[in-house]
Amino acid sequence: MRIAGWSFGRSEVRLAVLPAIAIIGCAVWLMLPQASDAEGHSTVTSPEVTRVTQATSRNDDTAVTQATLSPSAVPSDAANPAAAAEAPLDIAPPETVAPARSPLDGLKIISQSWRRGGLGSKALVTFTLRNANDYAVRDIEIACTFTRRDGSHLTDRRRVIPDTVNMKSRKRYAGVLVGFVNVNANKAKCSLVTASRI
Repeated sequence: MRIAGWSFGRSEVRLAVLPAIAIIGCAVWLMLPQASDAEGHSTVTSPEVTRVTQATSRNDDTAVTQATLSPSAVPSDAANPAAAAEAPLDIAPPETVAPARSPLDGLKIISQSWRRGGLGSKALVTFTLRNANDYAVRDIEIACTFTRRDGSHLTDRRRVIPDTVNMKSRKRYAGVLVGFVNVNANKAKCSLVTASRI
C-alpha cells in the first residue's frame, strides 16, 4: 500500500506513523475553542472555593461569577500564632458626635399680644423673647397666623427681627409691624421660624 510516496508495507513504519497521528490529533484538539463558563462548564469542587453563577437576564448570555472563600479556608488565630501577632488591635468605634442644636431649641416667645394700627389694616405685635441658650441669637424670624373669631384661617405674615438677644436673657418687643391683615382678623398667634447663632 502506498500513500503519498510512503509505503506502509512494513510494520516498523506503521508503528512510527501512529504516534505522529496521535500527536497531531492532540494538537488540533487543544487548538479548538473551548466552552465558556456561561455555556455550562462544570464548577470546581475545591473545598476552599465555591463558585456562584447567576444569569443576569433571560436574554443575556453573560453570567456573573462570584468566588467566595469558605469558612474552613480562613486561618484561625489559634492555628497560626504569628498571624495573631501581626493582626491589628481592636479598632475603636468612631466617636458619636452630637448633632448641633438649633438656636430655636432654647428660644421661646413667652408672652404675645397684638393690636391694629394704620386705620385698622396693619398688625402691630408685642411679644417677649426668652433666650435660654449658652450663646446670643440674632435675626429672629417670626410667623404670625391671623384668624377670625370662629377660628377660621385668614392670613399669614412673617417678619425678621434684626436684633440680638443675649444668652440667658429675655427681651420685649412692643408694637412690631408684621404687615397688613384682613379687617376681619380677630386673633393672632405668632411662632418662631428661624434664628442665627452668634
